[in-house]
Amino acid sequence: MAASASFRFLSPPAPNPHDRIHPSLLACPTRRRRLRATRCSSTPQPPPSPPLEFPLLPFQPAEVLIPSECKTLHLYEARYLALLEEALYKRQNSLVHFVLDPVLSSSSKDSFAVRYGCLVQIESVQKLDFGALVSIRGVCRVNIKNLLQMEPYLRGDVSPMMDKSRDGTGLGLRISRLRESMCNLHSLQMKLKVPEDEPLQTNIKSSLMWSEKETFEGYDEEFIPGLVERLSFAAYQSVSGMSDAELLTLQKYKIKAMDSTDTLERVNSGIEYVEHNIGMIAARLAIQNI
Repeated sequence: MAASASFRFLSPPAPNPHDRIHPSLLACPTRRRRLRATRCSSTPQPPPSPPLEFPLLPFQPAEVLIPSECKTLHLYEARYLALLEEALYKRQNSLVHFVLDPVLSSSSKDSFAVRYGCLVQIESVQKLDFGALVSIRGVCRVNIKNLLQMEPYLRGDVSPMMDKSRDGTGLGLRISRLRESMCNLHSLQMKLKVPEDEPLQTNIKSSLMWSEKETFEGYDEEFIPGLVERLSFAAYQSVSGMSDAELLTLQKYKIKAMDSTDTLERVNSGIEYVEHNIGMIAARLAIQNI
């Protein structure tokens, strides 16, 4: 169960030709300028970059993807293979993962809200007899500003969404606590015994390593969150042996993390989540060693 949750073979839902995206639902929050924690508040900020154009891949509400998270997709429909080709050869291995959320409407036609956009990097592609397995990693939250194309797949203008600037020693101390907790969780779960057909998950370590990278080649600087913001997302990863209820709890944490623009709030929530998982894994290890 846990393995399938983190290594899902997905195909985005086929759009109903009678469905439409209501223009009023595409309004996005005011674009926030990227403010690094190291910049002084009095330093003049450069004007925001114009939105960039990317192919858009829709998912159901249960499939929110966050920065630093890795997921594997099985793409096989012709339109999504065409989207993949554009992402690989024209968009520097990038596309936007987003949730297409149904919204109740008095209209006879269904409407959808575009939510939780995340710019992703394609890390690997494995060709299959029927489609391809595509490994992606979340890079940055984005606002989808404008839909430019509906067929054969979605394409739109997107701009980065960053946290509000926050300085102070308190945040640095909490980040250190978060990093230490993530390392402890990884060390603990490496001691678990799992069935041979269930790979031991190392998502937390993978996300931590990605978050601590020093360089991100091939991206506009506006789309790369600062180190602290990247680390604040890395905590929300699945671990081995999660139940359906625990995966649902993780999904709620991820949605809360995507909605927040307060780094410290997300860090504190991440510490809470990781330390809960440490207790869960420790209990399973104790049972395993009886």
